[in-house]
Order: sequence, then structure tokens, then C-alpha cells
Amino acid sequence: MSNVLPTYPRSNLTFEYGQGSYLYESSGDQYLDFGSGIAVNSLGYGNEYLNEKLMEQANKLWHVSNVYQIPEQERLAKRLCENCFADYVFFCNSGAESIEAAIKIARRYFYITEDSKQKNEIITFSGSFHGRTLGALAAGGSDKLEGFNTEMPGFKQLKFGDHDALKKSISDKTAAILVEPIQGEGGVSSLPKECLEGLRRLCDDNNILLIFDEVQCGFYRSGKMFAYQWSGVEPDIMTTAKAIANGFPLGATMTSKKIGDVMGHGTHGSTYGGNPLAVAVGNAVLDLMQKDNFRSNLEKVSTYLIEGLREISLKYPKSISEIRGKGLILGLKCYKDNITFVEELRKQKMLSIKAGNNVVRLLPPLTVSINECDEALKKIENVCSLGF
Repeated sequence: MSNVLPTYPRSNLTFEYGQGSYLYESSGDQYLDFGSGIAVNSLGYGNEYLNEKLMEQANKLWHVSNVYQIPEQERLAKRLCENCFADYVFFCNSGAESIEAAIKIARRYFYITEDSKQKNEIITFSGSFHGRTLGALAAGGSDKLEGFNTEMPGFKQLKFGDHDALKKSISDKTAAILVEPIQGEGGVSSLPKECLEGLRRLCDDNNILLIFDEVQCGFYRSGKMFAYQWSGVEPDIMTTAKAIANGFPLGATMTSKKIGDVMGHGTHGSTYGGNPLAVAVGNAVLDLMQKDNFRSNLEKVSTYLIEGLREISLKYPKSISEIRGKGLILGLKCYKDNITFVEELRKQKMLSIKAGNNVVRLLPPLTVSINECDEALKKIENVCSLGF
């Protein structure tokens, strides 16, 4: 019996180390990783620069309370704001924590600016996944709370893409709309530019805040720094985590100055959030992602991979019925069973991740090469040729 709480359906694989786009099992077997720890290890494994910066900071200072100045935290916040809509950043440790902060900020905004205790409802959408804390679960839908014998007021979930239902659901209680520009867990479903523009207009017309959850699709996963930037639509609040520190626990909630100014001393906090070790790695990640050729290489590789996947789907329409996504957050809509497809890929020594709507997610490191894409395409085609 394991003493670890049995909350994960773990496979029998045990990895000892990683290098680039590969993980190495204790037996010595090499696996091509197109899961990246669920979009976390976006710069791959064993990156010398990241390791160097981590050890450099580890030899100085791991942790100091947020009651003191943390220069590297200030630097990372400034760099993030320079690359998106935001003026403020709150650092935490995970995506779920960044969502909790967003919920609190949205509700406090109207409590402070309008002295309203009623304008606290947040509209979310089916297929969404925002985390596993109670507030984040409630944002994902009331059914996700049922097993915990509790309810969480202040959330209203609507069918993804139902614009008429959305307009009818807005009331004087509506404080915010929370949406993923690209749903990850929900099946790699993207919101078109027109929908994001419509959400922005709806929020502006009804004095509602727009919150983007970019925990999974942020940090160049879609091909741009943040997925919303493909649309030109800016949110009021945004959450991110996962790739921000390539696997070191770090998350962030970002806001405009107008919204963030309501969060005074003591309104929110985190013991570990933005500690020197985490933000040193976060800054190192940005160093690499902001190199001149990073985005052009990403665009070249993602275009190549998507074209290859489309060719396979045309050749095997009874295996893959649709290619979804953008950049390197991609989904294979399976004709049969996605879980079986993931298992068969694993037999081919390739790692992928299942998602909702019978989709297999492909989330390779953003540093993946053309040759590694060819290897992945061959393994995917092998599975299709077996009739899965």
C-alpha cells in the first residue's frame, strides 16, 4: 500500500531524468514527451540555463516573506506587464490559486467601487476547468462540487458558445465573465476572435469584468505570449501558471490598474507566492522565451506539425476526425476512444494527455524540433494504422 493519497490514476511508468523533449524511464526506455507535464515544461527538460539560474539563486536565498522587498519579483512583474495588458501582478504558487485571486479581485472591485454586496456573480462556461480548490471547482460547474457535499453561491455556468443564453443570464448581480481563450481540459476548444470581441462589448455595455484563464494556454503555448493576443481583445483580469517557471511552482494573477487599485494591504496574500527561488526561475524562463528566434522557430515547428497531423487525419478519418488548437496546444478529436489512443501512443513510447470531448491533447515542449515532430507523427500514424 502506498501512503500517498490515491487521488491520481498513475501509470506504472517511473521516470528518472529528462533531456530536451524526452523522459527516461528507470528501465532506460526513452519516451517522447508530448504532454510536458500538462503544458508545464514548455522549455523541455534539463535546460542548462534554467538549472544554472535555479542553483545560482538556491545558493543565495530560497525564501523571504512578502513583508520585505523582493527585487527579482519586482523585475518579473515589470516584464510580464510589459508583455500584456496588465499593470499589476499578484504572485502565487499554482493555477488554482491564481483563479481564487481573480475571483476575490472581481468581487472586491464592485464591493469597493459601488458599495455592492449583490454584484458578485461570475458567469462561466461548460467544458471549462479552472482548478481544484472549492472556488475554482465552483467556477467549473456545480456538478464538480457534488462529491464534496457542498455548494458555492455566486457562480452561473452556461453552455459553451451559447450567446443568446449568455445575454439573457446577465443581471445586476453579474460581476464578471470567466473564460479560457483556449480550453485545455475541455477538449482544446478555441474561442474565435469574434466571440472574444463580443464578450468584451458585452462586459463594457453591462459594467462587467472580463477574466481570461490562461493557466494552460499562456506563455507562448498558442504561438503568442498569451492566447488572447491573437484577438486584440484585452481582459480586466488574467490568470496564468504552468509554464511560467517551467515546473517550479509559480502562478500569477494580473490586472489593470483600475481593477487592481481596490486590493489594498491585507486583502490577499501568499506565504510562498513569488519567493526568490520561484521568481528567479520565472525570469530565466522569460529570458529564453524572449530571444529573437524563439517565436519564429515555434511558428515554423507548429505549422509543420499541424500540417502533418492534418495529412494523417485525412488518411485515417476513422481514427482522427478533427485537428484542433493553435500553436503547440493541439487536440486530436478521436473517432473512437481517446483513452485507448493515449495508451497505444504510450506503447509507441510517446506521451500524450486525454481531454474532454474525446480529444487527445498534444502539448510538446515549445523547443521541440522538426525531427522530433517527424518522430511523433510516425508514432501517431502507427496507432491509426492499427485501427485505433
